[in-house]
Amino acid sequence: MPTLPWTVPNPPPRDAEVHVFASRFETRTFWGALRFLARTPGVWRQVSRAPGAYGATLKAQPLRRTFWTLSAWESPRALKEFARSGTHAPVSGGLAAQMRDSRFAGWTVSGEELPLDWTEAFRRLS
Repeated sequence: MPTLPWTVPNPPPRDAEVHVFASRFETRTFWGALRFLARTPGVWRQVSRAPGAYGATLKAQPLRRTFWTLSAWESPRALKEFARSGTHAPVSGGLAAQMRDSRFAGWTVSGEELPLDWTEAFRRLS
């Protein structure tokens, strides 16, 4: 399973409250999975420069047409601004019709818990 490693654009203070966001996407078709993969590098570059981003990773099972994201943010507002701007905004809108299933989860952790482990994300997205 290809995984983009945990990227840390801005490490948080150890005692900071960190807002975690996880997602699971399943595309309707293999073509949709290829489109998702083709657009990943642009979004990855955006998150690596996003204000308030503390880290992110992505797991992909393209042959199963399934993708997971896991990210950590300074605030819900920082996440929202990322999602509605740059490359992410048109990519997410453009891929919406390709999605068979999408799930999302959010929670908070302490900055010292980064980098995040996939175990909790998978549990919350089940």
